[in-house]
Parts: sequence; structure tokens; C-alpha cells
Amino acid sequence: MNDSVKSAARVLDILELLARSDEPMALKDLVSVLALPKSSAHALLRTLQSRGYVERDAADRYALNESMRPSAGWIGGPEAHLAAVARPVMEQLRDELEESVFLGVREARGDVKVIAKAVSRAAIRYDSDDPDPRTAYCTGMGRILLAFWDKKSTAAYLMRNRLRAHTPRTMTDAARLRTILAKVAADGYAVVEEEYVLGGSATAAPVFGANGTVVAALNVGTVSVRYPAAKPRIIAGVVRAAASISQRLGYRRAA
Repeated sequence: MNDSVKSAARVLDILELLARSDEPMALKDLVSVLALPKSSAHALLRTLQSRGYVERDAADRYALNESMRPSAGWIGGPEAHLAAVARPVMEQLRDELEESVFLGVREARGDVKVIAKAVSRAAIRYDSDDPDPRTAYCTGMGRILLAFWDKKSTAAYLMRNRLRAHTPRTMTDAARLRTILAKVAADGYAVVEEEYVLGGSATAAPVFGANGTVVAALNVGTVSVRYPAAKPRIIAGVVRAAASISQRLGYRRAA
């Protein structure tokens, strides 16, 4: 790797690390995590700061500029690649079903971060610009990610999260939720009707990476009043689209 390519890679490593960090990072911590020479890291940080990508506080700690954070719409690294691969499939599914399509990944605490969406052009449609993670246990994407997570991690998530009712229809019984998650894993899709928000229904399916693990969940968000009639078509569409994205990521289902 020549010096210019190495420097570009280091810049991206720094930006992605700061994007994942909830707190500003001291130079020594950043150098330790990324295994970079201190002098090189310092020079790159100064350049990023001068260009407005990175901010330095009074304690000489570095943070990503707020406009560059995922909550402001910026994503990088594997998530950016995943979103780019998925986008044409999502747009095709949106146009086919005339419903909004979302792509979500698991965030650090186990809930769902939306990294891409293709919003329906219908006059009455489901959409959300909320940058906060979406609760996993009562959303379509979340149930996919919980159902296909390893059992120990899913159990730990359910232990540390109180199952609070977001609507009168939210499932808050942990034992029954475990049964639902087992069915989701067996069926290969999840259906959630008005458990996260009244008036909205979700149908989600798993997206697999090349190594066979679930890397994301694809979701169709629907206005509930028209969901019952469209449900079979939506299930078939989201399962097919998720399989298409998985194939584009290099996943090959075992024969």
C-alpha cells in the first residue's frame, strides 16, 4: 500500500471510530485503538479539524462534527457499503408495493439503527425521520435482528430491557415474546402490527452477509388501514428483496 492510500485509509479509520464513540476521545486512546503512530494520527486529526470534520475540546479530546454523525444522516464503512448495495433493491420494492422501505442494523445496545430508506410516493404513507434507535422488541426490524442473534445475546437484551408498552398492542410478556422470536426465525420474516406506533404496521426479513450471519433487516412500513389486504404480497416482496440484497453481498444459501 503506497503512502497516499495508507493515509486515506487512516483518515477513514479515524472518522469511523469517532462516529462510533459517544464521547470525545483523547489522542492516546485513539492511537491505541487504531494502532497508529502518534505523530501521524495527530497530523491527520489537525487536518480533519481544519476542514471542519473533527472538533477538539478544551481537554484536547477529539469528536466528530455533529453534522457528520449518523444521527445527522452520515454513515461510513461497512454500513455505507451495505446501504449502497441495498438501495436499488429497496427502491424497486418501494415502487412495486407503493410502500416505504427501510434498512436497519443492530446498534451497540441491541436496538435498531436505520441506515437507509426509500419512502413511498403515496399521498398517505408511513415514514419516520427519528434519528434515535428504534426499540427492537416491538418493531419488525428489531424482531428479525433479535431472532437471528445468538441466543445468549438475545437473552441478555431481554434481561436488561424492560418491555415497555409503546401502544396498547405492544407485546410486553417476555415468555410470549421468546415464542414469537422463535417463530420469526422459523418463518424467515416478522410481522408487527401497531406495536411500536398506532397506525403503522411492519413486515421485515433478514439480510445475510457473505459469512452467513444476519447483517441487517429489511422492512416495509405500511399504513395499517391498508395492510390486511396487502399483507401476503408484502411478505412475499420483502422476503424476496432481502434475499436479493443478501445475494449481492455474497451470501449463498446452502443447498
